[in-house]
Amino acid sequence: MVQASQLISGMTIKVSKEPYRVESAVKVGGPRASPFMKCKLKHLLTHSVVEKNFRLNQEIDEVALEERRLEYLYPEGKGHIFLDLGTLELMTVEGSIVGRKSHYLKEGIEVKGSGFGPTVFSLELPQFLEIMVASVSEKGGARLAKLETGADVEVPPFIDVGDVVKIDTKTGDYIQRV
Repeated sequence: MVQASQLISGMTIKVSKEPYRVESAVKVGGPRASPFMKCKLKHLLTHSVVEKNFRLNQEIDEVALEERRLEYLYPEGKGHIFLDLGTLELMTVEGSIVGRKSHYLKEGIEVKGSGFGPTVFSLELPQFLEIMVASVSEKGGARLAKLETGADVEVPPFIDVGDVVKIDTKTGDYIQRV
């Protein structure tokens, strides 16, 4: 438990049994009114943003997000299926959580997941992945490779179909042929 006066951006709290991340917290108050904390909160399940006011001495539940090691298995519908390596349970992570990271996911890749209870809120890919080139094309003087995962990456002229390349997942850049 923390007091509302201790809220800062980035904290994860529980309001009405629902998890929220504090986007901003500002102390407001004037000479006539008692001061309070005006907070902008992002709901971790629905991603909606709400504004909420708290009395300075109001007790608020702080939530510790759990770090999990997950292994990617396959896409299913609008989500992706992962194996939780700690509990050996299958879990579905929404496509909106995975986002553009899906361009680098292939079976067997281990990622870090952060969550609360059975729900994962964010995924972190390894910095570098080795992925096979599925096709190559020329476009505007640049050589583009379509990877087995569906990502498009600009590559040097010596890269061909079937080559395995190392990709920086943060920038999407080609690093080297493996």
